[in-house]
Amino acid sequence: MRFSGVIFDLDGTLLDTIEDIGLTMNLVFGRRGFPPFSIADCMRMVGDGMEVLVRRALPGGSGDEALVDEIVQEYREAYGLAWRDHSRPYPGVPELLEGLKARGVRSAVLSNKSHPFTEIMTRELLPFDFDAVLGALPGMPFKPDPSAALRIASDMGLPPAGFVFVGDTDIDMETARAAGMYPAGALWGFRDAANLRAGGAEVLLASPGDLLRLFD
Repeated sequence: MRFSGVIFDLDGTLLDTIEDIGLTMNLVFGRRGFPPFSIADCMRMVGDGMEVLVRRALPGGSGDEALVDEIVQEYREAYGLAWRDHSRPYPGVPELLEGLKARGVRSAVLSNKSHPFTEIMTRELLPFDFDAVLGALPGMPFKPDPSAALRIASDMGLPPAGFVFVGDTDIDMETARAAGMYPAGALWGFRDAANLRAGGAEVLLASPGDLLRLFD
């Protein structure tokens, strides 16, 4: 099996961001009298973008679109001040990226986090020359829709089957399968092995360096 490219999810795969996400949620929802969310709560709710995160955090969801929009805007502003506080690359990620580069493997990032946050966090927390960095943009479907992954493959000039798609959730594994890419589950992230297998993971990675075995 020969692969020439990797597409990485961001949160829970390259970057450990959950503490800053949780602190932001507790700040924004705490203003409305909500009890605090635990880290485990946050891990269960993230993965589908900011708006879905807000809907999941509201009791029983919410059909109040004005309220959802208001909280999303507050969350975006608060997170803009907080994302630098505790978020860091997972141990082994910088070495993994350098190992891929040394092997001539091309790398990209695809996240359901909004594109501006995806771009700045990748640039400032992961000083690495990715071939493409893409977050959520207006008019582009969120993962697990394969459109964004296929756009990256096309922009990089590589066939989808030549990519390993690395992520920490069933959403990432479903995206990989829908795009015709090889789904590799990151066990160090926000979900467990059962969740990744349910999404269709072909291989489970215990640590970032395990990915290199697919290219050796």
